[in-house]
Order: sequence, then structure tokens, then C-alpha cells
Amino acid sequence: MIAPQTIEQITNRIDIIDVVGEFVKLKKRGANYLGLCPFHNEKTPSFTVSPSKEIYKCFGCGKSGNTITFLMEHEKYSYAEALKWLAQRYNIEIQETEVSDETRTIQQAAESLHALNNFAQKFFTEQLLHTEEGQSHALTYLEERGYDVKIVELFQLGYNPQARNAFATAALQNQFNKEVLLKSGLLVERNEELFDNYRGRIIFPIHNNTGKIIGFGARVIGKADRAPKYINTPENEIYIKSKILYGSYFARHSIDKNNECLLVEGYTDVISLHQAGIDNVVASGGTSLTADQLRIIKKYTNNLTIIYDGDAAGVKAAMRGLDMALEEGLNVKLVLIPDKEDPDSYVKKVGTDAFQKFIAENKKDFILFQLDVLLKEAGNDITKKNEAVNQVAESLSKLNRAEDFTRRQAYIHECAAALKIDESGLINLVNKFIHDKVAKEEKKQAASIPGLEETATVEEDKTALLFHPDEAQEKSVLRVLLEYGLNKWDDVHTIAEHIFKELEQFSFDNPDMAYLYNTFRNYYETGLQPSAKTLLYHEEEKIRSLVVNVTLFPFELSQRWDEKLENIQVSNVDNSSKDVAMSLSYFKLHKIKKMFEQNQKDIEKSTNWDETRQLMEVHRYLKGIEREITQQLGTVILK
Repeated sequence: MIAPQTIEQITNRIDIIDVVGEFVKLKKRGANYLGLCPFHNEKTPSFTVSPSKEIYKCFGCGKSGNTITFLMEHEKYSYAEALKWLAQRYNIEIQETEVSDETRTIQQAAESLHALNNFAQKFFTEQLLHTEEGQSHALTYLEERGYDVKIVELFQLGYNPQARNAFATAALQNQFNKEVLLKSGLLVERNEELFDNYRGRIIFPIHNNTGKIIGFGARVIGKADRAPKYINTPENEIYIKSKILYGSYFARHSIDKNNECLLVEGYTDVISLHQAGIDNVVASGGTSLTADQLRIIKKYTNNLTIIYDGDAAGVKAAMRGLDMALEEGLNVKLVLIPDKEDPDSYVKKVGTDAFQKFIAENKKDFILFQLDVLLKEAGNDITKKNEAVNQVAESLSKLNRAEDFTRRQAYIHECAAALKIDESGLINLVNKFIHDKVAKEEKKQAASIPGLEETATVEEDKTALLFHPDEAQEKSVLRVLLEYGLNKWDDVHTIAEHIFKELEQFSFDNPDMAYLYNTFRNYYETGLQPSAKTLLYHEEEKIRSLVVNVTLFPFELSQRWDEKLENIQVSNVDNSSKDVAMSLSYFKLHKIKKMFEQNQKDIEKSTNWDETRQLMEVHRYLKGIEREITQQLGTVILK
């Protein structure tokens, strides 16, 4: 864990214009900066960066956050990775907090594996490019397969010599211990001797999202006889096969730019397509697609085109990932390479332009392709046809987002016609699968804490305010608490203390707003100095998102709001105190209005005179508070 002192150093040094400006061309507009949004295509700039608040927001697509979340979103870094990127930029030494023995052991193992893999890659690349055996045996083979030196260097390909312990000797001489060497899969132990596991093979380093090498694939040169064609790193602390897409580090920016990910099976498919200038491509590594792999793709795009061999095995491999891809909200197309070719051989055979043209002209809708395959397999068998109907209905039920409704209805119409069944019956079957899924999810979520939804666009924000005016008041109170809480209210109390006292008899209806308020108060009462800036870089994503949501427009101080502030008499004359007073007044008025409504309902339902009398007393008490507040505001808000 990165120490809080280090995080504070980093956040104090952050210049959001400096960091965001590295990725987005910004122009100064008043107090803010404006540029074209890097998260969606636009011609008119709507991406706004506020240096004073250290936040950004696109008023087109709704993306928003701080410097750290920008790096997380744009570069697809984790929170810790973004902090380390900033630390390196500002020459800040990373200090880590004390962790449990178990966590420390895992961290040390991961660091050792990263160090070993980095050493191994350099060793293997050296052997391939600068030794006689590597050049004559492996590099020549790669050149015959059509790979040039530039692509070999880009993907850091290498070669493990045929000698049984060439790498083992080098690794041991560099003080790598036996346990780590065996865990990495680079060596095997026989009769208490260590031997190279990948000898005589071409080495394909596998990179994670930040470019670190987490494992290797090793391929035989030429045709495999008894030995397996590929050997891969066994799973360990840093290499989990189901969470890896080969080539994602090299393809991430191109996928984002093209808004499409091409998915192939093998390492050489990725490398050949990159060499041909088609670089928005990743590989599943020859295994069935997993939900984690699909989520990696979804970080960059919702459009997935699967390019597999046209044989039966390729078709089955493609089909296995369909439901998961639909469930992840991906738009999936399928292209089958003809003539017993694979993407590697086909792009070399026809060239870049012809390959791209073939992909564009031969994309098949995945659901309709699945339906076609199932109908061919079923033939005249009624049982198999029933199974096909159920399978198609279940797949269609995965299209369960609001924006997918029209798309799903079109699929239902087309599938019902192809299956020769009643359309309403297929609709009912799809709805049954949806209902069953929702029921299961509700049970799972009963004990879970709901996550924070993505910040809405400006139009959605304004619409929300129309239907949820109380939420606007809650956000306004939190805004002034975050921005002015540490300022003085009077000679004795801070603004935060004043707000805490004023809200003793009130509560937040929105659980997220209550969570942020309680977090601020807990920090404050334990002697910390919470503010919009410190909480903007909180380790918890929910808190960071809430701070951005609360402090962004349209909750800033407007000119009209400022005019109303003139009616309020407070001990200080600065706008912060008046803003606080106004925000608290409106917050309380809205809460009192709700209390009035509930109290009125209770009076109407009451059949007991004593109870009615008590409720009438409550009514008068609330009226007194309301009158006091409205007099202070200088206007009557509630009739």
C-alpha cells in the first residue's frame, strides 16, 4: 500500500493542466481550459478542465474526475499505477505502509517475478538477435515466416538456446533464487538439477496493461513432433491466464481510436496484423474467452470483431464467448478466415488493404450466425430445435440494457421467422430468462452495498434536479462543506462545525450524500483536515466520484444565487459564509416541507384526539422554523 504521506505529496504537486495537457490540446477560456474530449469523438470542444478545482468534465459524454481518474480512464491504469505514474513524473519517492505478513509475501513474490521476467526477456532477446545460434536457427525462421526485425524488437521476441541450462546458469549467476525460478515456469527441476523449460524455442513475452512482462509463451521452431507446439507460463501471483489478452498493451490506444477491437487466437496472428499496420488487435491465447478478458476489451470499446479460422474448431471457439460478450454489453461481429487460412497467413497472402476489405465485407452478426449454426445442427430433430430456441432466447436475454431494447426486438422478429415460431412466444421466453436472471441478482445484491453510478451528462443532471429537488439541496450543502468547511464561521467555530450543529436534527435522504457527509465528519472529528481537494484524491473510488459529482456544475454559485445571498445577515461578509447560510436554509426548508407533508398525512389518518393534538403541535413547531428561515432569506418559499 502506498503510504498516505506519499499520496499527499503527490496530490500537492499535481498540476491537472500539466497532466491532462499531455494527452489533450487545451485552450484557456476564462478561468477554465477547453479541449476536444479524448473519451468520445467530437468536433466542437466540450471537455472542460478547472485548474482551481483540479477536476475535468466533458459536457458532451459526461466523463468527469480528477487527475488520477483521468489517468485511470485514459491510460487504463489502476489507482496505484496512476499514483506511481505521477510520482515518477514529479520525482517523488514512493513510500509504502506496513502491511500484513501475508500481503507482504505476495507483494515480494510479485516483485521477484517481475524482476526475473524482465531479466529473462533481455536474455532471450540477446540470444535471438546477437548470437550465432539465435540468428541462424530462430531469427532466420522468423524472417522466413515474414517477420522483420522491427516487429521482433517491438514485441521483444527472444530465443532460448538448445543447451539444457543456458538460461538457468545465467539466472543463478544473477542471484535469482530457485523457488522463484521454478514458480516462473522458466526452469524445471529433475533429479535435483535445474533445466531450461523453453530450450530451443522462440519466446513471446506477455505484457500487462502497463507494459510489464508477466509471463511467456514458448513456440517450437518448425513443426512439433511429440512436444507441444506452445508452452506457457504456469499461473502465479502475476500471471492469471483468464485475465490476460496478448497484445493489449500495444493495441490499447489503437482500439480506443478506432472504437473497435479485433480478437484473434494466437500470438503470431497479433504480430502479423501489427506488422501489416492493423494494430487494434489482441489474442485470447487459444483459450475460451473469459468475462475478465471481455472486460479488458470493454475498457477501450464496445465493438468487438472476432476473427477466427473458418474450420469447425474456429466456429466452436467463437461461439463459446457469445453470451458472455453480450452480457458485458459488447456489440459482437464474427469473421471467419477462408481456405483453411488463419489471420497470420491470410494477411501475408492478400496484403493489408485486401485483408481490411475482407474484414469489412464479411462481418457476420453474431446472434444470427449462432442461429444459423444451431438450425443446421438441429435439422429435422424436434428436440434439438427446441434446444436451439432456448439457446437463442437465452442469448437474446443478455441484451438487457435500456439502449438495447430496439436491437433486441429486431433480433426477436428475425429469429422467430427463421425458427418458424410465434414471435410473441419468443418474446415471452426471452422475458422469462430476463426475469430469472434479475431474481437471482436481487438475491445476491440484497446484502451488498450499491456502487456509485457513472456521472451523468449535463442534460441528465438537469433532468434529475427537476425530479429530485431535495438532492440538489443536499449536494449544495455538501459542496459548501467541502469547499469552505475548514474556514472560520466566527471567532470560535469553523464552518464545518457550524454545519454539523445546524444539521443535528436533519438527515440526508440520498445514501450516497449521507455517506460523503459522514466520511467528511469522521475525518474532521479525528483531527484530520478534510476538504474538496483531499477527498478528491481519496483511495476509495466512491468518495472520489461523489466529490466530483458534488463540486461540478450546476451546483456552483450562480449570479442569481449571489444576488439572493445579499438578503442574508451573517457575522462575516464574505461570500463563503453567505453561501453556507443560503445552502443550509434551502436544505432545511426542503426537509421541513417533507416533514409538513408527512405530518399532514398523519393528521388525516389520526383517530385519537391526543395524538392529533400532538401532531398539531408539531405542525406549529415546523411552521415556526419555516417562518424563521424564510424571514432570513427575505422571501417566502413555501406557501
